[in-house]
Amino acid sequence: MREENAIITYNDPKSPVSEAYRVLRTNIQFSSIDKPIKSIVITSTGPMEGKTTTVVNLAVVFAQAGSRVLLIDADLRKPKIHKYFKISNNRGLTNYLKSHTELMDTIRHDIIKNLHVLTSGIIPPNPSELLNSNAMKNFLNEVKEEYDLVLFDSPPVGSVTDASIISAYVDGTVLVVRSGKVEVDAVQKAKEALENVNANILGVVLNNLDKKILGNNYYYYQYYYGDDSSGKKRRRRSKAVKRATFDD
Repeated sequence: MREENAIITYNDPKSPVSEAYRVLRTNIQFSSIDKPIKSIVITSTGPMEGKTTTVVNLAVVFAQAGSRVLLIDADLRKPKIHKYFKISNNRGLTNYLKSHTELMDTIRHDIIKNLHVLTSGIIPPNPSELLNSNAMKNFLNEVKEEYDLVLFDSPPVGSVTDASIISAYVDGTVLVVRSGKVEVDAVQKAKEALENVNANILGVVLNNLDKKILGNNYYYYQYYYGDDSSGKKRRRRSKAVKRATFDD
């Protein structure tokens, strides 16, 4: 699937898959009652699990609901968000962090109503150090004042430390897991890596379930999140929706 065709929430907002993303949006909104969630990083255990498609479509449904959203490509190793929106990646996050150019000149404001996009910019030689810099933390504090929600796409947590670094200072983390692709042990290790930096894990998106389990051309979009007062895991599951391909 080409990246620009993967923004189904914009291209086909009435589709069952778009409804599944709206279910995910609602679950995130209710994941924290006392403190509003204003910054979220979306990651995965490994490549090709659907994290980038998930974060792009999640950004769109939040924007469609009236939230002022900033979508940031913080995958400074294999950035792809600029491909989804067919925009240039000549300047972006790395350019701002290194040269402190005017922020609003770096952000793209003309994408979708209420949705602004900050691409990765030039790939740096030291992504982890850049993401862990004071400049990055100051940048996040600045944009949280300007936007209702800031969404980050990051590299897989099982590959490099970047996602753990970002998870340490954002309000929440969502882990995307592709069914049938990742071993349970790998997911557990990814969860432990996030917990080691005290990440606030909002939940896990499980996608691409085997159609043999659920019938031809269908899958369930599942979202697992926090512990309830009894200590049991809660689960919300949308109705069966059309099968989709979620690639990074």
